[in-house]
Amino acid sequence: MDSGPRAPRGGGLAAVSTALLAMSRRLEVRDVLRTIVASARELLDAEYAALGVPDDHGGFAQFVVDGISEEQWRAIGPLPRQHGILAAMLHQDGPERLADVRKDPRFEGWPAAHPDMSDFLGLPIRDGEETLGALFLANKRSVPGSGHGFTDEDEELLSLLAQHAAIALTNARLYERSRELTIAEERSRLAHELHDAVSQKLFSLRLTAQAAAALVDRDPARAKDELQQVALLAAEAADELRAAVTELRPAALDEDGLVATLRNQVRVLDRAHTAHVTFACDGVRALPAAQEEAVLRVAQEALHNALRHSAGDRIDVTLTRRETGEALLRVTDDGAGFSPPTVRRAGRHLGLVSMRDRAAGVGGRLTVRSEPGTGTTIELEVPGG
Repeated sequence: MDSGPRAPRGGGLAAVSTALLAMSRRLEVRDVLRTIVASARELLDAEYAALGVPDDHGGFAQFVVDGISEEQWRAIGPLPRQHGILAAMLHQDGPERLADVRKDPRFEGWPAAHPDMSDFLGLPIRDGEETLGALFLANKRSVPGSGHGFTDEDEELLSLLAQHAAIALTNARLYERSRELTIAEERSRLAHELHDAVSQKLFSLRLTAQAAAALVDRDPARAKDELQQVALLAAEAADELRAAVTELRPAALDEDGLVATLRNQVRVLDRAHTAHVTFACDGVRALPAAQEEAVLRVAQEALHNALRHSAGDRIDVTLTRRETGEALLRVTDDGAGFSPPTVRRAGRHLGLVSMRDRAAGVGGRLTVRSEPGTGTTIELEVPGG
């Protein structure tokens, strides 16, 4: 299909700006890869685009394509290895432009279901000395049959895109590493809380067993009652230990989703603390990955604050869907409360800065309502509920 004459330079710059903004707004590595590939294909008017992230074993850890249907991709088979033109893109500094990739001596063919490709443009995505990936385009659509394929201008545009792609990919990697550290910290925190709960049960079990032993000779009936209590406490301790094994697995957002993960963590906290912690959800199912991450982290921070600082008897967590479509997280406690302006002036933010940053990062809004003696309510509203 002929796309007609090339857009004027102003329109081209606007398209580049849109592509760069789209890349910078993604947080997950996989989302960044997809955005890079789709942006490159659209900007250069190519029929196909792909981006491969190499592993250390001669293959690709990730390989993202655009212009090929899911059915075609499944029919092609396993991910390609690092060979031929693909390997060249990973080990050279600059771009590679070919009028017909099939005639290049490094070309080693492709699977039967692979679409036919001719003109080719590729280059590595690099961060200093590290090669983050290789970006490939094939079949320039605006000049079908002309034999000219990609141009110097296309090469320059793709090089610019690759520079910003390196920044976006590096940021996404840092975000994912930070998230892994946060998950590890949260698991450690939950482990300590469950440890305290189990320790209390075992301490009670020990005292009750000692009391039963002291009563066996002089009051067998009371000793029997104490032994029944020992059996009950032992069963409760066993339940706590089983829960620790099940519920301290890595955060399950990707597998279980936000609602199940929040419900699970609230259940753990309710058992581990004297305060009664509840969770209720109405109308919210799945959110985009970045929003689910933000909601979960804000909920965890708000719960941590309430359990550590409020001295309240009850904490309620609710997740609801507004009529206007937003998802609303609310964490409310009946504890001591605080004066937000005083806390800010004293430099004690109780995680409020972190929560506000997470809200802003997904286009959401955080509201904190609290006064001394009246408890605290923290609300996070995000689009897409």
